[in-house]
Amino acid sequence: MDSDRLIEFWQHIPYHISPTIIEIGSFQLRYYGLMYLVAFGVTYFLVTYRIKHENYEYSKELIQDYFVWAILGLLIGARLGYVVFYNPGYYLNHPLEIIFPFDLSDGFRYVGISGMSYHGGAIGVLIASIIFCRKQSIRFWRFADLFSAAIPLGYTFGRIGNFINGELYGRVTDVPWGMYFPLDPVLRLHHPSQLYEAFFEGIFLFIILWSLRGKKYFDGFLFSLYLIGYGTVRFFIEFYREPDPQLGLIMGTLTMGQILCLCMIVAAFIIILIRKREPAGS
Repeated sequence: MDSDRLIEFWQHIPYHISPTIIEIGSFQLRYYGLMYLVAFGVTYFLVTYRIKHENYEYSKELIQDYFVWAILGLLIGARLGYVVFYNPGYYLNHPLEIIFPFDLSDGFRYVGISGMSYHGGAIGVLIASIIFCRKQSIRFWRFADLFSAAIPLGYTFGRIGNFINGELYGRVTDVPWGMYFPLDPVLRLHHPSQLYEAFFEGIFLFIILWSLRGKKYFDGFLFSLYLIGYGTVRFFIEFYREPDPQLGLIMGTLTMGQILCLCMIVAAFIIILIRKREPAGS
């Protein structure tokens, strides 16, 4: 295969991938949902590996109970985060669509729930984790460090799910590794920003945090590094992501995702300043 044909094949890969596993009437089971399950499975495996090989006192049963809380927090937070951060005006006028996965305008059709926010999901998991730790009398910062080194690799599969779905593609480009996505009505070449995120926010950040997991400066250290690392990487990748059409660029320069990432980074430095002053084990 010559280089031109190889480039053409690469650019049209999204057209050769079906996002649907099973379709029954208007109901579809998509790879996107499967990738979420894989993400949680990978995270669970890595966390239990750390518990077994490092000085963590938690049982597998406790971690399994926590995952129920985390999944609920993620789903609720991601949905509400999208509503609040990305499209509040629309959902103020259509509140039922926040949770109702059916379209009644043309009969009764299952359309699913569209629109999830990473930052909203992160807030949801954070709130669920704080409540869970208080109920179980667990030190939150130590518990957060346990998960922080594992989460990026699981997150990789979520972005692969976005890619298979053909959604959240990047800005228009003329680079040869750009791709055509079926959901683009004008069929322009776009940055495959989902793959950028899968690698940098996922694999790259995982390698860094996993290699630093033995460093113990204070409880909350790895959690803070995760916030800084994700926020920084996502901030720069946002320059290649297509801004949400209902928002566009805020102040003509930044996307909503970049503003939220800056908030993550600031919050991480505040946590570091506070935690370094507190006694060990608190």
